[in-house]
Formats: sequence, C-alpha cells, structure tokens
Amino acid sequence: MWKKYISEILQKVKDSHISVEQGYKHIIESVTGELGFAEVDLSRSLRTGYPEVIFCLNKEDEDILKIAQAIRAKNNLVLLTRARESTYRLLSDKFEDIEFYPRSGAITIGAVKEEIGLISVVTAGTSDIPVAEEAFVTAKLMGSKVEKYWDIGVAGIHRLFSKLDKLRKSRVIIAVAGMDGALPGVIAGLTSCPVIAVPTAIGYGTGTGGIAAMLTMLNSCAPGVSVVNIDNGFGAGYIASLINKIGK
Repeated sequence: MWKKYISEILQKVKDSHISVEQGYKHIIESVTGELGFAEVDLSRSLRTGYPEVIFCLNKEDEDILKIAQAIRAKNNLVLLTRARESTYRLLSDKFEDIEFYPRSGAITIGAVKEEIGLISVVTAGTSDIPVAEEAFVTAKLMGSKVEKYWDIGVAGIHRLFSKLDKLRKSRVIIAVAGMDGALPGVIAGLTSCPVIAVPTAIGYGTGTGGIAAMLTMLNSCAPGVSVVNIDNGFGAGYIASLINKIGK
C-alpha cells in the first residue's frame, strides 16, 4: 500500500498536477497518524519493511481499534500482541481476514500470500506454548514458512532426536524453554543453523521468573545461540524471519 501511495504522489508531481511542495506535504503528513493519545508510526514499513506492531497490554480496546485502523489504512498487514478476547471481538466487527490466537493473545489482520524459507519453533514443554505461539504467528505473518514442534524438552530427549531430521532442514530454529533452559544449547549442538533462544517465566521458585533459564541460555557452550528477553516470542519471531529472508 505504501509503495502505491508514494508512487501516486510522485506521479502527480511529475505530471504537474501538484507542486513539489504539495507532494512533500502529502508525504510528511502521512508519516505519522496523530490520534491524540498516540502518534502511530505509519511509515515504519518503508524504513524497516514491516509495519508497527501493536502491543496491547494495558491499552483500552477502543484505543487499540483506532491504532489498528490507522495502520491498516496504509499497510496490508497488522499484528497485535498480548491482546484480550474482548479486543478481538471488537476488531472482528471492523476488519475482514482477522484471526485470533487465544493462547498467546496474538491477533493478525491480513494474510501473507507467499511463505519462504523455513523456521522451526520448538518448545521444551507445553507450558511454553503461549510464548512460542507468539513467535510462530509473528514469523508467519512476516512471510516465513514456519513449522512447530511442541513438548520436546531435554527431560525426554528422545522426543527431540525423533524430530532432528526435520529440524536440520530449517534456516532458523526458535527454541522456547523455561525451567533449566537447556533445550536451545542442545539443539545448537546438533544442527547447523542459527538458534534463537527464548527463556520463559515457567518454573519453580529458584527459576526466578525466567532468569535462571535466561542465564543458562546466555552461558550456552554450544555456538550459534542468540538469546532474546524473557517471554519475548515476538522478538524471536521477528529476528528469525529477518534471518530467514537473507539471500531469498
């Protein structure tokens, strides 16, 4: 949408239908969506290749709707994270091609027509699925082909071994784990692609809300492991998709 919008303005300038100053004004005024309570970064997809993502935590549903409408007006895709079901109900009355992922709270508006490469998202346990689902949805909406493998942690490592042939076909692997956080290091020692480790806040007292898992991942002796913040499935899915698209 942005490419078409800017092209139309430039064509009007070329055809002398509007002046250079008017064309410049049109572009500048469309860069930021001023909503009173928020200034939406409408042109982010021009700079980074992907629109602004709406982090819904602590936002009112009506405000979220207005932000989503502003982004959608200039972009084919909209991603919302950590949303409530009430947010989805409100948005589903206003948008077509919308999907809600209740385990992670992700909402997508629009659909990718082509999926490239291969990202695999794995979890150590089923308690890690909400964070992993956020990574899955993010990477998928960014145009990556994504496969998921839940509950293959090191406590039953034979489960991981049975998936190795498939995992080794990946361009990037996202490994999501709480507790001891050992899974990403094990995977990195058995595969040749980059591994993005996502610590989760799953675990008992000394897990200290995911810090223990994060420290394990940061201290992995297997090369090729990078670590994002605790429970940051979105961040993992985003960087994985950027890596996946290199050379494509």
